[in-house]
Amino acid sequence: MNMKMGVLLVALVGGAALCAMAADAPAHRTGKLFHVVSFKFKESASQEQIKQVTDAFRDLKKKIKEIRTYEWGTNVSPEKRNKGFTHAFVLTFKSDQARDAYLVHPAHKAFGALLGPILDDVLVIDFWAEK
Repeated sequence: MNMKMGVLLVALVGGAALCAMAADAPAHRTGKLFHVVSFKFKESASQEQIKQVTDAFRDLKKKIKEIRTYEWGTNVSPEKRNKGFTHAFVLTFKSDQARDAYLVHPAHKAFGALLGPILDDVLVIDFWAEK
């Protein structure tokens, strides 16, 4: 196969893959993209370390312009089904691209480094709000 044919084949395969992904994605989403995060801390984590994490997470809103809203709280459910997860955080974004920019932002990476030593487990769910 000559070089032109190879380039054409790569372009066709790549274009087909992009078309398939686009067919699965809605043309335009409206509303809010929710990013829900829940932490289960190690038993060895001190209250001071946990407060540092919650303060640092809150401060991400000041550092990352893509975050629309930020709320958090601790579990108060009487159902006792939290599986050790005690803290929940809800952020909203206007688009998948805004969320993706947040994920790779240096401030988010630094937050992960602070959290890592005391984190036992994390649960993350992103969803578009539907009515």
